[in-house]
Amino acid sequence: MDKMAANLSLSETAKSIDALVTPALLLDRGRLGHNIQGLAERAKKLGVVLRPHMKTAKSIDVARCVFPREPGPITVSTIAEAEYFAGHGFRDMTYAVGMSAASAIRAMELCRRTGVDLKLLLDTVEQADVLANVLEATGVTPSVFIELDCDEHRGGLKPDDPKLLEVANRVVAAGANLVGVLAHAGESYSLSTPDALVKVAENERLATVRAAEILRAHGHACPIVSLGSTPTAHFAENLEGITELRAGVYMFFDLVQHGVGVCAIDDIAISVLATVIGAKPEKGWVLVDAGWMALSRDRGTANQQIDQGYGVVCDDKGRVLEDVIVAQASQEHGILAIRAGSGKRMPKLPVGTRIRILPNHACAMAAQHDFYSVINGENPEIEARWERIRGW
Repeated sequence: MDKMAANLSLSETAKSIDALVTPALLLDRGRLGHNIQGLAERAKKLGVVLRPHMKTAKSIDVARCVFPREPGPITVSTIAEAEYFAGHGFRDMTYAVGMSAASAIRAMELCRRTGVDLKLLLDTVEQADVLANVLEATGVTPSVFIELDCDEHRGGLKPDDPKLLEVANRVVAAGANLVGVLAHAGESYSLSTPDALVKVAENERLATVRAAEILRAHGHACPIVSLGSTPTAHFAENLEGITELRAGVYMFFDLVQHGVGVCAIDDIAISVLATVIGAKPEKGWVLVDAGWMALSRDRGTANQQIDQGYGVVCDDKGRVLEDVIVAQASQEHGILAIRAGSGKRMPKLPVGTRIRILPNHACAMAAQHDFYSVINGENPEIEARWERIRGW
């Protein structure tokens, strides 16, 4: 047995986090459940369908926490996710990444084999024209969203862009089914005040409803009006005209969402368990065995009011060590240090000490690992081992 297989075997059989080979990804079941319940109740209050994005968790076990009775509508970010969740009984999915010809054919082949309703996303006439070939190649009629740009954050069409109708007409001409419009207020991640978040959520709603109204006025039914980001999902006060809400990182939350003002530190459900492997007292450093391969390179808090480095450091029970962050990271090493400007002193962390590191970006941290070791609060007992899907 090689070293990698041996380490995996030890982690698979570990009954306590003390027995895990580090770095290891932990998931707090209690926090996960609280986060899931919170947005489910909010969507119900706002009168919309919640279509959670599984790109963060990528796990059937987490999906079953969201849908404990039977599979419900989900969003995915890769065709590999769609294939994985289809294999576990999910039938209503939106692939919320702009389609290529190859991805569209692969998606429709999945629909043909399994009966899944996997909706595609596009925003150009070139993509729309490809749909005729996709239908001919697979015998499956594609269902399509037009992506909207509500805040100039990424791709999509502005609601009043003449190309909106041109793309819609080309989708229909290609023999595809235009099911609606889809927006994502990514700019919300750069905000940090309740008033600003409420405003951007309303802007997202107005832009999406406006596009749907234009399409309907020109003969397109546009039955689904979909929007969502984790910040706007939590700060929207009115979703009139919207049929469904999407969010993903809300299941776990992270330090970026904390910096935006969406969650508390104690809501963050995942962390990486690491071990102290050395120190440089003259520099004020403590070295751990979790670098960017375990934490990701994401520095999403660097432009926020508080820069959290590569992650906030907690003790082995998940209690935050005030002002201790992962200040630097190389491939397999993390350097713990006191946050610049703090008057705190580095706590005693002798070699062998276990610590937990909270993520800047939960999706990116989780993506570095093959499975979650499921715990509950400060209890070191491992309740379960949940695998997660990787790849494209």
